Amino acid sequence: MERSLFFPLGRENLTSFGVYYHWKDGLVTFRAAREWEQETDWSRYSRDFTVEQPLTARTAYLGHKETWDLFKRYNLTGYLDDVVDLIKKGKHQGIECFLEQKQNIRFISNMHSNTLGINNGYHAIRSGGIRRHEPEEEERDVIVDGLNLSRAMSFKNAGAQIPFGGSKITVQCAPVDLSDFHTLGFLAYALDRTRSFTGPDMGFSPELADVMRQEGYSVNITGGFDSKIGPTGGPTAYGVYLALKEAVNFRFGAETLAGKTIVVQGTGAVGYPLVEEYLAKEDVTIFIADIVRDPVRKLVAQFPGRVNELDPKDVFRVEADIFAPCAMGGILDDETIRALKCSIIMGAANNQLKATNQEEEIRLAKILDKKGILFQVDWMHNTGGVIAGMEEYMYREKASLDHVMSHTEKVCKYGVRENLEAANKEEITPTERAYRYYSSKIYR
Repeated sequence: MERSLFFPLGRENLTSFGVYYHWKDGLVTFRAAREWEQETDWSRYSRDFTVEQPLTARTAYLGHKETWDLFKRYNLTGYLDDVVDLIKKGKHQGIECFLEQKQNIRFISNMHSNTLGINNGYHAIRSGGIRRHEPEEEERDVIVDGLNLSRAMSFKNAGAQIPFGGSKITVQCAPVDLSDFHTLGFLAYALDRTRSFTGPDMGFSPELADVMRQEGYSVNITGGFDSKIGPTGGPTAYGVYLALKEAVNFRFGAETLAGKTIVVQGTGAVGYPLVEEYLAKEDVTIFIADIVRDPVRKLVAQFPGRVNELDPKDVFRVEADIFAPCAMGGILDDETIRALKCSIIMGAANNQLKATNQEEEIRLAKILDKKGILFQVDWMHNTGGVIAGMEEYMYREKASLDHVMSHTEKVCKYGVRENLEAANKEEITPTERAYRYYSSKIYR
């Protein structure tokens, strides 16, 4: 039997499922429901109906015990307990699942915290990206990814000084055709249900935001090519560059990056502009690695002698002053840390430490510190994108890239400097200091 939260929904013609947790008193509750028919024409969302209108006369609503019994019938209570344990460990508010059975779209809203956004005056009280996973991926891995990223978003939003809690949306489905308004309508419906605003992440093009907004499906998505701000990779790269310079100043006492060797892992939406717009214009030696070869070749050709190609399997073994992870997360564990030959790690990738909770991240950060590597948790400095998303969401046509860049400088230059100096004074790692400071704002 498939180990999936969606399996009982499909079998019982249900559409929705949620796990809700209150970390202060330990209370966990479950809910499941049938809220629409399989024949619902999602292309008509926001035209003929909204999230508030009923979509079936055959509604069904299951309370806590009924939902538990549902999972028990399908021998999935052990799996459900495992998911609940993950939610508890991260002090999450919970998850909400929405199933579009006809096209096998499995939408999960991973909700970490609404503390910073509950009274912000907007529809969205949380923010975090939306990413696509292949249908055949292990669901538990998708949930772990979503929960980790939503927890990081709560702290990232706090560090970025924006009035939203943290969330992450994961969608298991086939690649999305942007002319398939049925799928776009369902994604918009589910998104609007989450009380989050989002931006396209892994597996979704920025054009998703453009089409969903142009077609009137939802305004709760930002970061398209047609926005006043544009894709968020540029502001994120700027923030990482500023943070990297602060780290070099702190570690080496140098005002510039001159003479440094930098390894950049990943040349995608953030890694590419980080190299092209910022690092390659410094007097540095750069090695770039990516499993996608075209952007690597373009940068090497554009900056001959300055930018060099590196085999992706060698990123942990090259001697360098700086390692900038800008690809997938979860790359720093006990084994890879032992192999590192760098003095500073400062990059754009989310969740660089391979951990599922704050305590494990702090443990790994201490190992890096003992190895003499300056590191701070990534959500302290890869914030340019969420700052850009907030600017677009709140100000729409009046959004200003200048505002984004000045806000990013405040957070990623002066905020990083403050964190590094405070951690040094308190004799703890920058990661531990960041968590101590912002936990008091999120968990209250």
